Amino acid sequence: MRPDGWHLTHDVDGFLARAGDFLRSRPALHTMPLTVTERLRTRGPDAYGSGSCVFGRLVRAGEVRATFHRLPSRGLSPTALAPEDADALAAHLADLGCALPYVSAHHRTAAAFADAWQRHTGATPTLRQRLHLYRLGTLTPPAPRPEGRGRVLGARDHDALLRWCDAFVTAVGETPAIDAASWAASRFADKRFTFWETPDGTPVSLAGSTAMIGGMVRVDPVHTPSHVRGRGYAGAVTVEVSRAALAAGATDVVLFTDPANATSNALYRRLGYVRVTDFAVYDFA
Repeated sequence: MRPDGWHLTHDVDGFLARAGDFLRSRPALHTMPLTVTERLRTRGPDAYGSGSCVFGRLVRAGEVRATFHRLPSRGLSPTALAPEDADALAAHLADLGCALPYVSAHHRTAAAFADAWQRHTGATPTLRQRLHLYRLGTLTPPAPRPEGRGRVLGARDHDALLRWCDAFVTAVGETPAIDAASWAASRFADKRFTFWETPDGTPVSLAGSTAMIGGMVRVDPVHTPSHVRGRGYAGAVTVEVSRAALAAGATDVVLFTDPANATSNALYRRLGYVRVTDFAVYDFA
């Protein structure tokens, strides 16, 4: 039996062999580590760029109680931690000489780790972002349904998909821009996409979804160009991908929203999504 405490590794397969059951035990809350480790498992260690990934698991009485991952040149992403465990992790990583640009986690965990990291390293934390996590309850299609239909994108749609994802990135202020050269390394490359098209075949809204892992599918992104918003297209395409996830056997269909976007939050609630909790990102000076 391994001793209690944090155990670190660069081996994603070894990490999943020991921590996979824990991650799958709460698939909605663990949506990010599930999708990150699946991409690394299927695409190899350079799936997020060159450099080593680090994975950690907190063991108590022979059981995994928490995990974290850190991708190359990125911040720390732990699962939910008690304040004392966040402090112990911060102390351990500080002793190892780790430099962290940010922490991204459940909002209480992110705040506890940010405070602990400041105590152990002197780095000043600044809240950068807060996100709502929603989980689908009973899917409720909008009424009336806008005219048109959903269509799953194929290989022939790749150029159009590049343009739509780049437009989404621009609209929400993400970087870098999406083009043919950056596509393979982007967060969009492994997802399945669906257009909502008007009766004449014009695409008016786009929704993506992750592969199903541990019964979980995450809807991301959803984008409607500004000139056709307010006509029900975003709701219609979200219902299409949500329904497809349920038909494939998903038990947890989740999505993140910006708390400042009252329109999208209200839309997802009308479709049957229920807010589970909040996540937060703190940058370290």
